Amino acid sequence: MRHTLIALFLTLPLLAAEPSAKPQVKFTTNLGSFTLELEAKAAPKTAANFMNYVHKGFYKGTTFHRVIPTFMIQGGGYTPDLKKKAGDPPVVNEAKAALGAGLHNTRGTIAMARTNDPNSASSQFFINVEDNSMKLDPPRPDGWGYCVFGRVIEGMETVDKIKSVRTHTVQMSDVPVTDVVITDAQEVNGSANNTSPRAHSKAAKKKS
Repeated sequence: MRHTLIALFLTLPLLAAEPSAKPQVKFTTNLGSFTLELEAKAAPKTAANFMNYVHKGFYKGTTFHRVIPTFMIQGGGYTPDLKKKAGDPPVVNEAKAALGAGLHNTRGTIAMARTNDPNSASSQFFINVEDNSMKLDPPRPDGWGYCVFGRVIEGMETVDKIKSVRTHTVQMSDVPVTDVVITDAQEVNGSANNTSPRAHSKAAKKKS
């Protein structure tokens, strides 16, 4: 019996290390809020990169600086005065793997924004407000595609409100006339918090 209990105790940290759910992030803006659910298994590096920005508060105070009502809303990189925030090194493009896992650039999905360099995505992301799979899924438009790594699961009405704002050209095109500001971005289901074996080992020592 004693050996059985010891074996069970040793396996508990490993069981606890498995995330209980897909990461979910709630974005709050001055036009309302929406919640994302990430597909970390389909695009692990992309999801980890995004969550790193969320956890360190990078997105707070940034804007949706590019809004095209028949295409997408893009944010996560500029302040209201259109100054670009310095992000971390770019993440590898996982669009093909994500597509293989069944993720498409359809309405309500979130994908990474990038330059013409397929491996240049950093902090900026966009939410598809139409079905853009024929335009953005690999191999379109340049052989690489744009990596989908999650979807809006709540608050799509806020996304639609953002896509409907008036825009103009100032330094760049499709900029909202009135700033759409991200006031907060927080993980809401805690799937990535306190899940390491080390964390659970520490908790067990405190209890003893």
